[in-house]
Amino acid sequence: MSLTFYIVDVFAEEKYAGNQLAVVRGGADLPDAALQKIALEMNYPETTFILAEEERDGGYDVRIFTPGGEVPFAGHPSLGTAYVIWQEILADPVEHVTLNLEAGRIPVTFGEVLWMRQLQPTFGPTLDPAPLARTLDLEEVDLDGSFPIQEVSTGLPALIVPLKSLDTLRRCKVDWEGYVELAGGKNLYVFCPQPHENGSGDLSARMFADDLGVPEDPATGSAAGCLAAYLLEHRYFGTDSVDVRVEQGYEIGRPSLLYLRARREGDETGIHVGGKVQMVARGELV
Repeated sequence: MSLTFYIVDVFAEEKYAGNQLAVVRGGADLPDAALQKIALEMNYPETTFILAEEERDGGYDVRIFTPGGEVPFAGHPSLGTAYVIWQEILADPVEHVTLNLEAGRIPVTFGEVLWMRQLQPTFGPTLDPAPLARTLDLEEVDLDGSFPIQEVSTGLPALIVPLKSLDTLRRCKVDWEGYVELAGGKNLYVFCPQPHENGSGDLSARMFADDLGVPEDPATGSAAGCLAAYLLEHRYFGTDSVDVRVEQGYEIGRPSLLYLRARREGDETGIHVGGKVQMVARGELV
């Protein structure tokens, strides 16, 4: 069996920035072990499989694998996979598609910037700042005590940690063993209200996920969605809506830009994460 695959850069203003992943067309007839083996051999943080090239119940069935296992949702794989469907599979132009993921249905709207609407946010427990600061090799005073340290999920949970400055953000060093004992090892997303030098963002962020085999991620759509929900919930900017750009990946030489929007929509909250996508390569798995 031959399967076409694509390598794309997501949240990349230009090629070879952002966060890369592999997108594979096909795989519906393969057992889970074979899909997992392909993901392991591709050796990207995530590999997605477009199981069929026709819609089912208004969406495209997609599965997402890390080298270590399947995940129900991830942000940059959702945008990257939708981009491949838009550019490589659909014969006629469309404005949006929906992905059927394990976590739920994720609509993606096309344009120069691709936007995905994430699932409704849920808010988990808060953590005491002092022990969390120690796992980051920081002092408690480095954390922004005006806002809580809180678990948030829009499909994949992340612990959101507000910091005071870009210098503090850069100094973070995660004691993962201590962090797992303290917070269970969920994705760790730290941010501060400063852009990088010559950057174009409003906030800067870093994401750590050692339990997924990602010591530091250059760009994280799922965690960024959690951040958007957090900023809105706690009125971080003192407003009832969020419209910001987040810089991530600078510390590891993969400068990425993520666009966030969050608004109250009646009884629901609209969480949107956007970014540009660049095609890097095409190939065949045989």
